[in-house]
Amino acid sequence: MKSPYLGVDFGEKRVGIAISDEGGKIAVPKAVLPNNSALLRDIKDMVKTHGTQMIVLGESNDLKGVRNSIMDNIDRFKGVLEREVGVEVIYEPEFLTSHHAAQMHENKPNLDASAAALILQSYLDKKNNL
Repeated sequence: MKSPYLGVDFGEKRVGIAISDEGGKIAVPKAVLPNNSALLRDIKDMVKTHGTQMIVLGESNDLKGVRNSIMDNIDRFKGVLEREVGVEVIYEPEFLTSHHAAQMHENKPNLDASAAALILQSYLDKKNNL
């Protein structure tokens, strides 16, 4: 399946991945990857397999809009993705996405992928003026 957009919920231990439908209207959870030395390769493979043109990366801020401590690591990860994967990487503010995903699903192993889908869907809705 072609997927022009890939959503990413970056975490210190796990990284949630979501993909869009071919039309760029609907985001669906895809995978939860361990945050280890294989992460970049796995994302590159997904981008190539799905024909991804853009990565939408969750931007983590607190309730007051102040950057969370994990943002330094997310910024570094964004730079690596841009250099190594070769597609545009943009931020989409994430606001309690893991909390909302937990309310929607009791399946804890897929929680991070569901959070990535919420991030990506937020971007798609804005892009499509919904």
